[in-house]
Amino acid sequence: MNRKLVPLLVAGALLATVPGLAPVHAAPQADSAVRVASPSKLVLDNSERILSTLESRRAEFTKNPAALRQFVSSEFDNMFDSDYAARQVLGRHGRGASAEDISAFGDALAENLMQRYGSSLLSFNTKLRVRVKSETPLPRGLGVKVSSEMLRSDGEAIPVDYLMRMSGGQWKVFDVMVEGVSFVQTFRQQFDQELQNKSIAQVAAELRKGQLNANAEK
Repeated sequence: MNRKLVPLLVAGALLATVPGLAPVHAAPQADSAVRVASPSKLVLDNSERILSTLESRRAEFTKNPAALRQFVSSEFDNMFDSDYAARQVLGRHGRGASAEDISAFGDALAENLMQRYGSSLLSFNTKLRVRVKSETPLPRGLGVKVSSEMLRSDGEAIPVDYLMRMSGGQWKVFDVMVEGVSFVQTFRQQFDQELQNKSIAQVAAELRKGQLNANAEK
């Protein structure tokens, strides 16, 4: 697959797992239980929902970029465990760091990622079909991995895996792997040199200002 599709798929994959937004035809009681008990059902339902939303609001989002930014930002905030993902990205650099620094870095990274790639969702192929293949526990009880595929019209299957954990009583995503490429590991390698020479707060500030950018293509 063209590696240029990776950031687009990462952005779409992250948004596609927003909790609490299952199709309206589901029964409220049953759906609430499913959301807690089955991350794979959440991935499937909301992948289909987000593709449908992008298609139905494409004209609106094209004319009004602010509406797209608001849509991306609010849904991203709801489903992404940015603090936990930030600790994974920081690795050894995060040891002993304050909760405030971790949170600031996580928020800056998420904001930078969505600012760079959020608009790319307008060119996302909403004719893709989503198939969940398996749900397996992660080692040491860290959560689950939901393995799925995005199926293109020509039959090509693009593997997308979601690493999820319980946080605040709901399943949240802390890593996405497209064709086996982890965006957490990608960013850990990308920011390692910067964090050797700068504080976490400095790197977070540069991410917010666009002086540093999260590059999901590597």
